[in-house]
Amino acid sequence: MTKQAQIIEADLTWTGRRFERGVRVAVDGDGVISAVGPPESVSGAVGRRLTSCALLPGMINAHSHAFQRGLRGRGETFPEGGGSFWTWRTTMYELVDRMDAATLLALAGQAYREMLAAGITTVGEFHYLHHDASAAGYAFDELMLQAAADAGIRIVLLNAYYGTGGCDRPLTGGQKRFHTGGIDEYWQQMDRLEATLDGRTQSLGTVAHSIRAASLDEIADLHETATRRHLVFHMHLEEQTREIEACLAAYGKPPMALLNERLAIDPRFTAVHCTHTALSDLEEFLAAGGNVCLCPLTEGNLGDGVPNVRQIVKRHGRICLGTDSNARISMTEEMRWLEYVQRLITQSRGVCVDESGRVAPYLWRAATVHGARALGVR
Repeated sequence: MTKQAQIIEADLTWTGRRFERGVRVAVDGDGVISAVGPPESVSGAVGRRLTSCALLPGMINAHSHAFQRGLRGRGETFPEGGGSFWTWRTTMYELVDRMDAATLLALAGQAYREMLAAGITTVGEFHYLHHDASAAGYAFDELMLQAAADAGIRIVLLNAYYGTGGCDRPLTGGQKRFHTGGIDEYWQQMDRLEATLDGRTQSLGTVAHSIRAASLDEIADLHETATRRHLVFHMHLEEQTREIEACLAAYGKPPMALLNERLAIDPRFTAVHCTHTALSDLEEFLAAGGNVCLCPLTEGNLGDGVPNVRQIVKRHGRICLGTDSNARISMTEEMRWLEYVQRLITQSRGVCVDESGRVAPYLWRAATVHGARALGVR
């Protein structure tokens, strides 16, 4: 529904490099920002004056698993004296086993409303929980679009291909609810979803869940078709050392090295986590224009490890941010952790900095501009 265009002015507005006074924001009838600038360049009466407020850009969450909002508070006791990503994954599968349409819609809606309350206006939903208990029919795919529409958040449905339960291993247990029945079936489902989208606030992206869940040939096929269709491509990459070890056993090289060798990496490719990626492989990926999505709160919660952010920054790599498991939904906390964890491990200050040595503009770019690049939105 078209609304009346208006001009908004707050006491302070973040302009990309600093907070400034006297900045006006013109919004058209579709809710799209049409102009930003001082009164002489954005003329007209101010329709909404935000006193004692600072105006910030809507943040972009480049990586979410909304259903995992149901894990909050679970898997946080360790009777055997310790846990890991893999013990957490068992708890996640238990949630999957209990999932029905009503529960998923409620959890996703809750997560998306919390995102909006936290200033997130666009979410990249890395979606792999496709099926209900029948493990057929992709009953859950359109529910994610519905949940986003009901909440009022813009969504890029990053629809995941998930074919195997490990390198050359069959799907087992809850993984069967992630199953994609081959490349042709994947694109048929993408076409069906495309026909249901609200083009103003919804779009699609392509995903190979991980090197565990798709063969190298399938990943190459998916990426080639995504490139031809001008879709963004996302993939979990080297989050865990066990994943790298399994890939070495199956292919003789770690995942990132394989992808650099096999795929034409470009700015539409986003690698999620890169927690244990070798520097030489990371450099090659960044030089080709690839994006890295980090999720510091989830990576900390799961004990994944710490990615080499200092080297990404030094090589002018583009980092975007995601809330991943949604254990806590706060992009400002993700930004803070991105910098502070690096301070802890390097025993230095000012790791995530722009060309002028400033932290705030770099972090805000990660939470906005770089996220938009990764999701293919403006």
